[in-house]
Amino acid sequence: MQELFIGLMSGTSVDAIDAVLVHFDGKRGMHLLASHSQPWSAAQREELLALGRPGADEIERAGRADRWVAEAFADTARELLATAGVPATAVRAIGSHGQTIRHRPAQRHAFSWQIGDPSSIAEQTGIAVVADFRRRDIAAGGQGAPLVPAFHDAVFRHHDTATVVLNLGGIANISVLLPGQPTLGYDTGPANMLLDGWCLRHQGRHYDENGAWAATGRSQPALLAQLLSHPYFAQAYPKSTGREAFGMDWLDAELARHPQSLAAVDVQATLIELTARSIAAAVLGHARQGRLLVCGGGAYNGTLLQALQQAMPAWQVETTAKAGISPLWVEACAFAWLARQTCHGLAGNLPDVTGASGLRVLGGYYPAGTGRALP
Repeated sequence: MQELFIGLMSGTSVDAIDAVLVHFDGKRGMHLLASHSQPWSAAQREELLALGRPGADEIERAGRADRWVAEAFADTARELLATAGVPATAVRAIGSHGQTIRHRPAQRHAFSWQIGDPSSIAEQTGIAVVADFRRRDIAAGGQGAPLVPAFHDAVFRHHDTATVVLNLGGIANISVLLPGQPTLGYDTGPANMLLDGWCLRHQGRHYDENGAWAATGRSQPALLAQLLSHPYFAQAYPKSTGREAFGMDWLDAELARHPQSLAAVDVQATLIELTARSIAAAVLGHARQGRLLVCGGGAYNGTLLQALQQAMPAWQVETTAKAGISPLWVEACAFAWLARQTCHGLAGNLPDVTGASGLRVLGGYYPAGTGRALP
């Protein structure tokens, strides 16, 4: 059966909405037909980041944001279809991740909250929407994250080579695909979240292009050891994390208790090493050598990729482009795939990854159209 799905994704870096149009063919697999990215405005980004922290009037602000985020997602989907020259009626469903504003998987009443009202997206696009993927996994005792390892397993697994798929978004997460073994996956710790935040504060730019600024600094061993002492790095998986644990507030607190005053560029260089070392420690705990496929915005940070290669020299470090999917679109493709799983009544989670009590069909289904009146 040939089907078209849209995937919509905005990650913890809160830089843009990524959209993909994907063709699924039961015989030949998945094909990326079109892609589009819509940056958040400075004001939108500021408000979304603020909603990630405790603040005043949160319910009202979150309620309003739920609607304008949905409008932005719907606009992005329509732009994608216009670019592709494909009518909305040809698309079976949109898989919308939404925008995470809180992720609290470890507390007694665990939750993960993504805004971007799916009913509004369905209404404004005329396409059915699958959304709210994380809650069902959490209800089943899981972390609700990461969800992409199931997709990585479907498209990147190699029958005789140890493969790890590394997503370098705001948070770094890995999918461990070892021959003959179940897929594992979890968040390893911070990535672009801190690198981008520190660069914006000291360079006035939203990200350090290719890691050029960080490359001019020197990593500080004492600060690096201090940052790596965070208990999350030693925590057993399944595990997931977010801005609550590794936001700029955490970095500021760590710098405040560091005995030395450091140059901003040296802090950036240390954050590169923090990301690389925490990832390498996780990967090397599963296999001593193999292939590391990198995706996400951080895949274009040459300084970070070099640090990763130095930290794990027996591994072949390359981007997912080598495996057929541009690093920028892998996560959005994953949510198109998850939407398809839901539409076919198939599980979208992996219990060994999230810690859920079993396989679950994820998300809610929000149909397009007006429906029929009661008889």
